[in-house]
Amino acid sequence: MKRAGMLRQVSDFSDFSRGHWLQELLCQGEEPSHVQSSPDGQHLLVLQKNRPPPLPRVVAFQHHGIGAADLERNWQPPQPSLVGLLFLQNPVTAGSWVLAIVWEHGRTEVWHFVVAVGWQLLQAVELCQGARARIISVCSQGSSLVWCEERPPLDAHSDMSKCAFRFCVCTRALEVGEQGMRLGTVRIVLHNSPEYQVLASPQHVFMVPVAASFATTSTFLLIWHAEKAKLTITAPSAGFVQSKVLRFSSESDFRKLLLGSVGLLSGLAPLDIHTSTVSNSGGLLLVSTKGAVNMVEPDGTQRHIFDLEGGPLAQGSPVQLKTFGSILACVLAGVLYLIDQNSGRLIEKKILSMKEVHFLESAGEEDSIQLLTQTGIYSFSFSKPEDSSGPEPCLVEMVFEEACRYYQRRSLSSSKLTVEKLKKGGVFQAPVALAAILQHSVRQKQKPARGLQDTYAKLLSTMSLELQSYMSLELLKTCVVCAPESEVESYCEELVEQEVSRILHSDMDKDNLAYLNSIFASFPKAAWKATRSCLQLQQNGDGLLVARATPEVWKKVLGGPQQEEVGHNGVVPLFELICTSFLRFKPKWLPSFVELTQQYVSISWAFSSKEGPEGRVPLYKRALGVLARKNKRGEADDEMELELLLCSKRPKAVLQALHLLIRLKGWQRVVEVAEKFSKLSPLLNKEIFTTLLAEFAQHRELDPYLDMLWPLCPAELTASDILTVVLQHLPCPQQDPVPFSSEGNQLTVGLLKPLLQRVVQRPCVQDEMYSDALQSPTFPPPTPPREH
Repeated sequence: MKRAGMLRQVSDFSDFSRGHWLQELLCQGEEPSHVQSSPDGQHLLVLQKNRPPPLPRVVAFQHHGIGAADLERNWQPPQPSLVGLLFLQNPVTAGSWVLAIVWEHGRTEVWHFVVAVGWQLLQAVELCQGARARIISVCSQGSSLVWCEERPPLDAHSDMSKCAFRFCVCTRALEVGEQGMRLGTVRIVLHNSPEYQVLASPQHVFMVPVAASFATTSTFLLIWHAEKAKLTITAPSAGFVQSKVLRFSSESDFRKLLLGSVGLLSGLAPLDIHTSTVSNSGGLLLVSTKGAVNMVEPDGTQRHIFDLEGGPLAQGSPVQLKTFGSILACVLAGVLYLIDQNSGRLIEKKILSMKEVHFLESAGEEDSIQLLTQTGIYSFSFSKPEDSSGPEPCLVEMVFEEACRYYQRRSLSSSKLTVEKLKKGGVFQAPVALAAILQHSVRQKQKPARGLQDTYAKLLSTMSLELQSYMSLELLKTCVVCAPESEVESYCEELVEQEVSRILHSDMDKDNLAYLNSIFASFPKAAWKATRSCLQLQQNGDGLLVARATPEVWKKVLGGPQQEEVGHNGVVPLFELICTSFLRFKPKWLPSFVELTQQYVSISWAFSSKEGPEGRVPLYKRALGVLARKNKRGEADDEMELELLLCSKRPKAVLQALHLLIRLKGWQRVVEVAEKFSKLSPLLNKEIFTTLLAEFAQHRELDPYLDMLWPLCPAELTASDILTVVLQHLPCPQQDPVPFSSEGNQLTVGLLKPLLQRVVQRPCVQDEMYSDALQSPTFPPPTPPREH
């Protein structure tokens, strides 16, 4: 797994033009409104506003300045505020760019930087066509500006429903003409639309709704593909909705675009967005108010990445997001999270001592993260420290030893396979290739894969994350051995989590299962935490247990070696290990966990399949077996047995739970279970009703619940069937019966009368077939008139 190194200062502002002024600007009491670096990292732009005096202004600082003229723009407070500092690609020179400064009322200045000359104004233009129009949001895509502007209606007393769709999304490209570079003509992407925040990736523009006042328009996002002139509607909760190519400008009306999808979109939940930004891979990163980080891909699909700590996010608490290669960096409340976007793993969590930080562009360096603070520019590097090369030869040797065990197990020969034979033989190429990759990755500190075959280099790029995870695991084991006693516990917890995760992502054979058993026995609490982390078990807002484990992990948990396969030497399957941890640390979650596993089994394996776990012993019975092996049994265990039986929803288990409740004389619970599970199937309904009718015939404990019991009577039961069941289960009298018993616990006809009346008055099947004819106004029909 990648690990960030120490926070290292790379600049103290002395290498910037007017560096002392930049440091003074950042060290002032309030935070600068906006800090942005150019794509090549050579210029730093600082925007200040709402701080008179001095006046609101934009200042550009040049990295390694040579005395060229700096850019400084300020404006009077009555002038509208600035909405964007954007870099556009130069259509003439590849790799160069121009700067666009956009104000709220539409005025835009295009600046170009020339070495040894400084900043030059290329063009000043008005983006908005109307005097009352104003720009809400703006972004840059390639050499084009894309913005959302408000166009208020001329009539101030217009209908509010019409005023809601007073926005327009436009674009304007940078072109080369006779007079140099200029912004071309305005092209409308979408008109008569609600308010949108526009965010651009290299190929797409995401339109995120700003106001949630209209429920229909705040449930989905729009994605515009400029090259194909295509607009895609996607809802993160429902996925891709619709895609439409806009061939003519008349087709870009927002309300026409939504025709055919209003019914689907109106039934979706409103978007929950706290912060949004675009990743360098082209996806849209969304942070919800609950702290969940999700990625919306350009095709409309959504993928969950990570959950930030700290609970719900307040509306004013800022969340900064920036992607560096495959690493997502997030700053929240002074804490820096480094997350692998591909796997969702938390690589590093750092508490920052700086009050305010800003992410900068790191041109060409995907393995480092640059932060701007009040004291300078700092960098995080993902390279391995030099002193971590101690256990490297052991890692390579372990590869061959593990390969020897693997090939020995698969070999039909009885001759012993040694590491020397494996290294010299040309048959086993996999361990040789892996050893070469491992030796190169731990010894070679430079980025390019020098001295490595092309095939191995491709394998190295594919396996880099797994190799880093494996090496960090070995380094952690070394730290556990050398750590002081006070730190051993924290190291052990991290080690157990990595070991459990590693085994769950590898083949679950007998050796790995025995190793897991020893981990759960030696470190029960750490193993429980590791299980929760690997399966991502947690309660949602409704109190239900949810898990976000991958299907491969679920198959290891449920479909691993069973008890009859691993033998009777004390090694138990992984499912039983996890159930034991639940009973020890979180017993209330065990029935919900068994229900979760059954849902996954029903999706992944066919019913009664021999391959799936339900084809052998049902999961609820395996959980009951774990419960039965407890040393001390109490009332809570009886309740746990009931919950495990009921959560299975199997007819035999439900009836077993019903009999257990009858034995415990919990009549209120008996009737509740009967009402709930009678709806599952007619056959189970008949079994439940017959069981309770037999209990009713024997004693008077169910009399207060007859109004709830009689409606459960199946349609096929007749009065004679009911009387037969009652007579078969009447208690045997101890003496000759008398007409009027003084005990008052005998069954009377009056108690059975409501049920028998209900059954007798129920229409039979034949009556229902002819009910239409019998209810006709004239029956029989009148005689037709005679014909003379």
